[in-house]
Amino acid sequence: MKLAKVVFFIFLNSAVLFAKQDPYKKHLVEKGETVYSISKKYHVTPFDIYRLNPDAKDGIKENTTLLIPNGTVNTTEGQNNESASDLKTHKVAPKETLFSLAKQYSVSVADLKEWNPEVEKNGLKIGQDLIVSKTYKPSSGVDYSEVQEVKSSASVSTHVVKTQETLYSISKKYGVSVNELESLNPQIKEEGLKIGDTIKIKKESQVAVTQINNDENLYIVKQSETLFSICKQFNISASDLISLNPELNYGLKEGMKLKLPSEIKIENTFAVEKPKANLLNSIDYTTQKELVMLIPFNISKIQADSTKSTKDYIKNSKFLNLTLDFYSGALVAIDSAKKMGFPVNVKILDVESSKNSSNISQIISSNNFSNVDAVIGPFVNSHAETAAQLLSKYNIPVISPLSKELSKPYDNLFNAVPSQQTIVRKLFDYLNQKNGNIVAVISPKKNASKELLVSQYSYVKFPEVDDKGSVTYETLKAKMVPGKKNFVILDSEKSSQIMSVSSILMKLKKEFDLQLVVFELYDSLNYEEINMQNLVDLQLLYPSYTKEPYRMEDKVTIEKLRSANGVYPNVYTSKGFDVTFDTLLRICQPEGFVKSVEEVATEGAENGFHYVKENGVWMNDAIYIQYYDSDFTVKQAN
Repeated sequence: MKLAKVVFFIFLNSAVLFAKQDPYKKHLVEKGETVYSISKKYHVTPFDIYRLNPDAKDGIKENTTLLIPNGTVNTTEGQNNESASDLKTHKVAPKETLFSLAKQYSVSVADLKEWNPEVEKNGLKIGQDLIVSKTYKPSSGVDYSEVQEVKSSASVSTHVVKTQETLYSISKKYGVSVNELESLNPQIKEEGLKIGDTIKIKKESQVAVTQINNDENLYIVKQSETLFSICKQFNISASDLISLNPELNYGLKEGMKLKLPSEIKIENTFAVEKPKANLLNSIDYTTQKELVMLIPFNISKIQADSTKSTKDYIKNSKFLNLTLDFYSGALVAIDSAKKMGFPVNVKILDVESSKNSSNISQIISSNNFSNVDAVIGPFVNSHAETAAQLLSKYNIPVISPLSKELSKPYDNLFNAVPSQQTIVRKLFDYLNQKNGNIVAVISPKKNASKELLVSQYSYVKFPEVDDKGSVTYETLKAKMVPGKKNFVILDSEKSSQIMSVSSILMKLKKEFDLQLVVFELYDSLNYEEINMQNLVDLQLLYPSYTKEPYRMEDKVTIEKLRSANGVYPNVYTSKGFDVTFDTLLRICQPEGFVKSVEEVATEGAENGFHYVKENGVWMNDAIYIQYYDSDFTVKQAN
């Protein structure tokens, strides 16, 4: 129907075109053709095609018919007369941006956007033909939109595995994910990848068009951010930000994409959820890898102290016990990796470490790190920063395995433990996803928590409390919302306050849908006077960077750790295993540790690893939201 209207419109406005000969040809769109390729074939401009086929600007499909001007076509006043041969085009290559192309062809970014409106909507794509002519002007009233190649259905082909190929290298070759290869070839999970194997490949019959970044800086507005906070963060005036984003005149909303000046560098990757991968299936067994572990045993300090025996240190030093627990888990990981044939050498170096000093500089200067693929440790955040700074010349990734402190932004420093800010943010992501009413009871000693909630989560409700931080049934009930899930956050380590609030909530539970929430599992929650049945009935919800080992392979690992050490592994033992094994897995990937971190997430026995870069800092934001279930087990919340 639309095509008929177009032809009728042309007949009314351009009767001269039909005078002596049919001035239009019909073209049947073939697979892989675009408006631009068709225009070149007939020596016309894309705008001539859009003028006769307005629907084409929304995309062309295989086997549809387009009207094409036949020879020289007179145009009405105001239409474009430039021939296709006058157009200057550029085929977009990887890593090119609008800014780099504008400089290359001495035009402005605004010109490129004007000549190629589809870029504003879809961004640059590798292989796209971009109009870069400085003098070219599109016809008025016509939106130029370079159309994607005609999509074809996916087909399954095969590939014979060659020497040194891995699942990862094959996935990159065919533009598919490792998970897709595993799902098409389930035998790989059981038997691994073998030379000569014929595996199935799900491959598009056409080459996929790859999206590449626009040169514009796009910032995604996070929850509770304000115009003022964003302007302060990026040192930009509100008027400048609004001029770049006129929609801000109607208010700021979570999830909005804001344009920022090109000179502002944004290094945030947290918006993108990385796929989980089983890296065991893509190990490069042909290249030897080197791992160094900087463990703070403080052996020289212990040996120099004549007043205490080694047994006394082990018995009384909490830090040494923590270190030994981590180390015991790491040893099991190293042993497991070697039994699996990982091509790794692991070197353990003792670090003399206290809260304010260490011999990291001396260790690095007296050892050859030039061929090292990754370093785990030290444990103290400031010492890990020193190591990252000194090893940056080798581009060696340094993994800080235990510190919750937010480190300084070093490109080669990776924080394996999520920060408290990240834990809280992930918790609120979950609560907001449930669209619940959020109430917080904060102990007077937890001023920092309340300040964080007030500044970042202004919609949280705070019931009135007395000088001791106590609430009453009436004040808490006043903050409940009928017909909605009520999440009650309790941030207190006082057993008396936990007992009081949980008792009140048990009464309110008869009238309201509610759930008790804590920021972490405080020791006081396990005190004898705390009624565990109440916590279960209230389905106590909490965020954690460790999870219950629910998979069979998790349970096998925990049993290995228990068997090796004679006791059930604590949080430091499992952290030692998971951090070490994950690091070994990643350095043994063909692409190396950093690229692996950028592309995939992994899951250990009790710890997940989803590294993101926020404000220049690499951090692990793998958080598990868990709750007490009615059968007295801990489960992950959906």
